[in-house]
Amino acid sequence: MSALSPLEQGLLFGVIGVAFVSLLYAYWLWRDTVRRDKGTPAMQQVWSAIKVGANAYLWRQLRTMLPILGVLAVALFFSVYVAKPSHQALEMFGGNEAAARLGIGFGRMVAFIVGATFSILVGQLGMRVAIEGNIRVTAMAVKENYNGALTVAYRAGTFTGMLTDGLGLLGGTIIFMVFGKAAPDALLGFGFGGTLVALFMRIGGGIYTKAADVGADLVGKVEQGLPEDDPRNAAVVADLVGDNVGDCAGMAADIFESYEVTIVSTLILGLFLYGMTGHIQWIVYPLIVRAIGVISSILGTFTVPIWENFPIKFLRAKDAEEAMFRSYEVSSINTVIWAFVFSILYAQEWQLATLNAIGVGLAVVFNPLTSLFTSLHKKPVQEIAESTKTGSATTILSGLAVGMEASVWSLFAIVVALAASHLIFHGEGLIYTLYGVAMVGIGMLSHTGNNVAMDSFGPISDNANGIGEMAHVGPKAWKILAELDAVGNTTKAITKQVAIASAVVAATSLFFSFVADALTLPYGGLAKMGVSEFLKLLDQGIPVSTLTGSIGFLLGGALPYLFSSFSLRAVARGANLVVEEVRKQFRVKGVLEGTVTPDYGKVVSITTAAAQKELVSLVALSVALPLVVGLIFDVKALGAFLAGVILSGQLLAVFMAIAGGALDNAKKYIEDGNFGGKGSAAHKCAVEGDTCGDPLKDTAGPALNPMIKVVNLISLLAAPLMVESQGKAGAYVALVLLLAVLVWAIWQSKRDVSVSLG
Repeated sequence: MSALSPLEQGLLFGVIGVAFVSLLYAYWLWRDTVRRDKGTPAMQQVWSAIKVGANAYLWRQLRTMLPILGVLAVALFFSVYVAKPSHQALEMFGGNEAAARLGIGFGRMVAFIVGATFSILVGQLGMRVAIEGNIRVTAMAVKENYNGALTVAYRAGTFTGMLTDGLGLLGGTIIFMVFGKAAPDALLGFGFGGTLVALFMRIGGGIYTKAADVGADLVGKVEQGLPEDDPRNAAVVADLVGDNVGDCAGMAADIFESYEVTIVSTLILGLFLYGMTGHIQWIVYPLIVRAIGVISSILGTFTVPIWENFPIKFLRAKDAEEAMFRSYEVSSINTVIWAFVFSILYAQEWQLATLNAIGVGLAVVFNPLTSLFTSLHKKPVQEIAESTKTGSATTILSGLAVGMEASVWSLFAIVVALAASHLIFHGEGLIYTLYGVAMVGIGMLSHTGNNVAMDSFGPISDNANGIGEMAHVGPKAWKILAELDAVGNTTKAITKQVAIASAVVAATSLFFSFVADALTLPYGGLAKMGVSEFLKLLDQGIPVSTLTGSIGFLLGGALPYLFSSFSLRAVARGANLVVEEVRKQFRVKGVLEGTVTPDYGKVVSITTAAAQKELVSLVALSVALPLVVGLIFDVKALGAFLAGVILSGQLLAVFMAIAGGALDNAKKYIEDGNFGGKGSAAHKCAVEGDTCGDPLKDTAGPALNPMIKVVNLISLLAAPLMVESQGKAGAYVALVLLLAVLVWAIWQSKRDVSVSLG
């Protein structure tokens, strides 16, 4: 803080104030949600089953995570006793190496715990408020109040978004204010804690929701011809629970850690620039822009209910989707304008604000891009729907083809945004262009509040529709709920794309932080090398043309495929158990006739156990493989490994997300009355295509987001240890242990889940 002027110190305290404003707004949104009517006893009975199942799952998941988080927290503390403290850390503690080790180790451990705790809070509290909202949306629909139902659903989702903004901004800013130039040591712990929890919640929630959904569809829809949320289907409640633990808790933690990681990577690169130039603006500026984004999100999300009855007729929104997009535009315009004002007045330049604006624009671009490949009204989805006339195989092939094409155009959009940094900072040095990429990420995630609100709107409206169907609400209420549910499907698809793109931008920023760190570590860091030597070394980059570099790049490209294979296999195994249980319950006299209530809790228990069984092995795979590569070869080979992970991970994640979304909407297109409508042969093919696509878009694809960032963060944390321990006995012991973990993870992911569940 001593390097900051009084104005800059005031600005940082203002950032903390904005974080608290965001948390207070979240509190108001919670109070506004829970004060509303919960509807009829029949609705509350269904809602209670969903609430109990979701809470039980998250508590069990928490018990699975806590021991692992505890072990890693201790490991992070002792990691500073393997590698020497950084020059900045020694300077912070007056050159006392023992004090530096103790202080930084403690700070890294506490930051890790805080990051993990914040991620857990965002996921758990966000899901609980979403569940409080879903029944109240149904109650508003029963009163035939469309705008009221929209308001409740959106505000309940906005709670999670503002919690994400507030906690993410608060954590990163306070860590920088406490540790100053030594902040990267603690920030990495903060980011790693949030990212690891997000990986747990994404994997577990994704496996749970799709095991239940696939099982429910295969038996209920395909075999018995039942509607989507028919109360006779024993897997229906588990399916509705899955929407919450997957798309609320999992997605919230996912975007939260992207929000964290972009702050972490920006501050690390900003500290490199501060060391080179002596200007603190590289660190202060992104924090202020994030604060501007939080205020913009509050303004935007607050305006959603007004657009339906806006006084100026041509500005009125025709539906809920347009109202949400209008709110995003309000937030975007506000952030871009004030970012330019601050950039020019404080930093005396336009480049940083321009890159922020490009990041905001990149998030906006994914709306029409996703709509092009997943909307019911566009040609790709209609072509998939038409292919149902010739069977399930052609349906699935058409969906896969759409996903493959979409992944290329999504990558192209990201490349254009990243290339802007090269054009804007061309001639000023590579480190500036790398920092510019981080600025794109800061802009892209500046409206995390809006993004999370739009995503959570999906499962809230889906659950509300399910509650309405199971409680037999009237046709007018059902029409409102069905419309909100359809809008929710679109907003979920868009925010999944934004989440994937933000993960790639965040991971790319982390990768550049790793490159800058890994290249300087063998020479004692930037402080000992000097600026000119550092820039020369940075220009060399991470070599892929060497043998070890090529090996690292190939292994990195393979990891997302192995990870996705295991997660999809986990869904298939869990779905098999659900199918067997639902079939067994249908054979009970009275269940299919609707006179006997099925045992919903049994299916909830099966899916919960199946998801927990798969969690640890997938996380172990993500953590162990990059460390094994780095220990067998070196940090440069590990850098090439990270490049491979980012490339194949982005392409694969978008491919799966778009293919699944397109297959889902092709089914809905037929259910709207096209190609024979519900119950037709085409509809059965579409249901099977959707059943195949669901695990792609809701499990394997989204889980790659935190996996990519976990790999980058663990590599950044371990790089100094690898350099310091190269060739020592401890490195060989660590390698043997990690190889054992890797073998166990692969073996565990191939075990028969029914055996482990008894």
